[in-house]
Amino acid sequence: MASAAEQMAANMSWGAFGKAKELRQRILFTIGLLIIYRFGTYIPVPGIDAGALRDFVEQASAGLGGVLNMFTGGAIGRMGVFALGIMPYISASIIVQLMTAMVPKLEQLKKEGEQGRKKINQYTRYGTVALATLQGYGLAVSLEAGGLAHDPGMFFRASCVITLVGGTMFLMWLGEQITARGIGNGISLIIFTGIVAELPAALAQFFEQGRTGALNTAAILGVVAMLLGTLVFVVFMERSLRKIHIQYPRRQVGMKVYDGGSSHLPVKVNPAGVIPAIFASSLLLLPTTISTFSGQNSGPIMSTILAYFGPGQPLYLLFFAAMIVFFTYFYTFNVSFKPDDVADNLKNQNGFIPGIRPGKRTAEYLEYVVNRILVLGAAYLALVCLIPEMVRSQLAITAYFGGTSILIIVSVGMDTIQQVQSHLLAHQYEGLIEKSQLRGKRGRKKGTARR
Repeated sequence: MASAAEQMAANMSWGAFGKAKELRQRILFTIGLLIIYRFGTYIPVPGIDAGALRDFVEQASAGLGGVLNMFTGGAIGRMGVFALGIMPYISASIIVQLMTAMVPKLEQLKKEGEQGRKKINQYTRYGTVALATLQGYGLAVSLEAGGLAHDPGMFFRASCVITLVGGTMFLMWLGEQITARGIGNGISLIIFTGIVAELPAALAQFFEQGRTGALNTAAILGVVAMLLGTLVFVVFMERSLRKIHIQYPRRQVGMKVYDGGSSHLPVKVNPAGVIPAIFASSLLLLPTTISTFSGQNSGPIMSTILAYFGPGQPLYLLFFAAMIVFFTYFYTFNVSFKPDDVADNLKNQNGFIPGIRPGKRTAEYLEYVVNRILVLGAAYLALVCLIPEMVRSQLAITAYFGGTSILIIVSVGMDTIQQVQSHLLAHQYEGLIEKSQLRGKRGRKKGTARR
């Protein structure tokens, strides 16, 4: 038997969407900011040799440079003001969250509610500025070393750093505004938009490889089948969940006694969503962004890093898988599903899991269940990210056909659609409440008139 919410969701139509004025405003606001982001990827950093940069990007597109280009929405290939993308903010978030779990003072801030969260966000912004400054300066030096700057020198470095740091901070602000006043997660939507916007060019490049004979027909059909299979598998796993039975006791309110009810606590197979893949990619790209642009002039250490951590290399795949598994567990238990908080909420609502004592025992049981579910969830994320990555590196095709890009597109798209449905449901509930209030007023008026 479908619930009332499920029945309302099934009855949603374009008419209901047209009546939801606030939702339309949120969607238009989100689209407007994402358009601004796309314009910013085409505004170049001053002092760059466009011809030399274009030649370099074509040579590096099949390697790690293609992955960098994907996560920046093509901005690093054009050396736009958003060339660093949102990755410094993601890296700073990783560092702050790791420190929150280890530093007691930060952990105490996290428990202080809204004020503590604002303070931690402020630390994240400071970290973003520091990381973006370091990466921007390193990128400027690397551009000079690679012969991509018109007039090398301190003036070029200063202008490059200021432009890149400003672009990253503006992107961070855009993401926060989308999350607060738009629809969906702003940071994820920025990465999602960058990937989707560059997909047509990636498809054209892929089929051009088939036309010129670089890829045979069997390879093209195999890649297409792999992409479709990965897409279906990701959708299936993202919708999979474990339902934990929750029982509510009989309660008395005044002179009335209400029977106890039951419900389910849904736990997704992948509670962390696309965050582990983005975090792992961010850490993997952090030490190699500079060495990619310095090319032949990179030192022996950076050359070794590129040799062992290039796409498809064993250490690259091993590190990628290990980081995905780590961040899946870390993000789930520290952000998306906290067993202690869930157990406290159930206890406050007088709910309990049959056979499990409320409180600490419930938290231990939830942690045990989620740990077992995450074995499958982490393995699924690693599998989806690694298998297409190995095929892509072997065939030297575009990075947009990797598992990470597919996972981001599907996960962010499903999450955004779910938020749209939630807003529509809330709007329908508000409409039902207003109708019931109007009917009540009419009934009272009629009764008064009859008297």
